Amino acid sequence: MPRLAAALLAALVALALVALPASAASPFPSRIDLPDGWQPEGITAGTGTTAYVGSLADGSIARVNLRTGTVDPAFIEGQGLPAVGLFYEGEHDRLWAAGGPSGQVRVYDASTGAALETYQFGAGFVNDVVVTEHAAYATDSVVPQVLVIPIAEDGTLAAPSDAFALPITGDFAYEAGFNANGIEWWDGRLIVPQSNTGELFAVDPATGDSVRLLPEGTIAAADGVRFVGANLYVVRNMLNQVDVYRFRGGTPDFVRTIDPDGVDVPTTIAHGAGRLWVVNARFGTTPTPDTPYWITQIPRA
Repeated sequence: MPRLAAALLAALVALALVALPASAASPFPSRIDLPDGWQPEGITAGTGTTAYVGSLADGSIARVNLRTGTVDPAFIEGQGLPAVGLFYEGEHDRLWAAGGPSGQVRVYDASTGAALETYQFGAGFVNDVVVTEHAAYATDSVVPQVLVIPIAEDGTLAAPSDAFALPITGDFAYEAGFNANGIEWWDGRLIVPQSNTGELFAVDPATGDSVRLLPEGTIAAADGVRFVGANLYVVRNMLNQVDVYRFRGGTPDFVRTIDPDGVDVPTTIAHGAGRLWVVNARFGTTPTPDTPYWITQIPRA
């Protein structure tokens, strides 16, 4: 090849490499390490490549860059009360945290980490939360109720005195152990798995009436749930797997089971930067200040 042509080809190749998008030049990590002793349970995706992970140990919430793998564990410093399920409310850039045995739902500014409001319920275990245009809804794993926090049309948060508990009626029958766990929103209904029986329910957010969608034993050990389009991803924690169901109207159809590598009791799932991520709660490992924890990227169905 003539020297001039070779030089021109090299220049074109270099230019093409520079023009590659950052995601192609820098692949997203398959694993992102959290601080030792973090004890994660909840994960939610924010804007861009940002995600947030809560700590059962003290309620801190870390901000994570999913592309670089950098973790800011001091984004929201805990006050000694657990952070369980998390939800990022994009319309108003707010971060919601279920408070587990504290009976709280806490709300933060997702950009600054500033605390905005705390809602105190007389609940048994506030496990997870989902936010719609009109309200935030949280599950209680030991009391048959949905916790409701109204949101005004302009996005203003309700006063703590306006939050209330909505009793669950209908098909959803609580038993001993952990019942309602994760929570999602689909076509005007709340979609909630029952961990101890392996069932899935739709709950009317206005009346609390529930209808069974999947029979007993179908999704045993179900934990967090997340819709990506019409696909519902159900994390089955102690089984180290994620089941995928496609909703056609109000009926879920089984698609497949994902058995991801590199997980250890995943609990909740997030869809961030076009990818799926789970946190590993490692409930089978006794937590110590030196116990490692991490986030795992898993394949999409």
